[in-house]
Amino acid sequence: MSNFTGIRGRVWFKALTGQEKSMPGDLSSVLATDVSIGDENARFLCVVPDPDSRFPCARHGEVGLEQAYTLAARIREVIAADRSGKKRPIIAIVDVKSQAYGRREEIAGIHLAAAEAADAYATARFAGHPLITLIVGQAISGGFLTHGYQANRLLAFADDDVLIHAMHKEPAARITRRTVAQLEELAKSVTPLSYNIRDYAKLGLLYRLLPVSNLEAPSPEEISLVRNAIVEAIADTRKGPTDLRNRFESADAQIARKATRLIRARLAEQWNQ
Repeated sequence: MSNFTGIRGRVWFKALTGQEKSMPGDLSSVLATDVSIGDENARFLCVVPDPDSRFPCARHGEVGLEQAYTLAARIREVIAADRSGKKRPIIAIVDVKSQAYGRREEIAGIHLAAAEAADAYATARFAGHPLITLIVGQAISGGFLTHGYQANRLLAFADDDVLIHAMHKEPAARITRRTVAQLEELAKSVTPLSYNIRDYAKLGLLYRLLPVSNLEAPSPEEISLVRNAIVEAIADTRKGPTDLRNRFESADAQIARKATRLIRARLAEQWNQ
């Protein structure tokens, strides 16, 4: 696994927007800008490392208090501006190793900050903004829940260093009282335990897995491929509902997530009685 969490986020933010700086007044760890993609104008958002952050636990690409509130502010800015017009897409570029774990963050209420960002994303989605997430590196735990998971469509690179999971492999092994080797062996037969992005795709949650070979220095052709995939995801989103039913109604989900579908059906029956 690459040790350069967050670097890919900055690389792809610049590749897709031509920008690499924060908006005036924002943290240097939150990149945001409005640029055209296809025939639309979209807001791009990305969290990147800031070695000078005043919160030590948010210096390596984690989503902390300040990052979460900044994301929420920039999303709600779009919601307010587009309230009476066409809803512009919001594109989240994700390479986050986790939320910021730390005593300072807990005391200051990181759960409230994370909830504010997640709620802003969800509010934008329900308001009709196509919300697309491009996962270029790690998407772990509360960092992903805070930044990107609320998207209508999830795109990810078919690369061994791209990872979507509830926690990193070592703590997962400790919690389940297994060795990492045992966890890896179990993952061969239990797909949700796998740390392979290609296995994650089998669960039916991804809109598309993209074949990009050089993620740190993409070619013009690879950038064009990703831009086209985002444009297609935006168009597909505009044709569908604003909820996330596609994640358990997709062809792959109907095979791999039978228990999820059954539980949801039973809950719906009870709710509607």
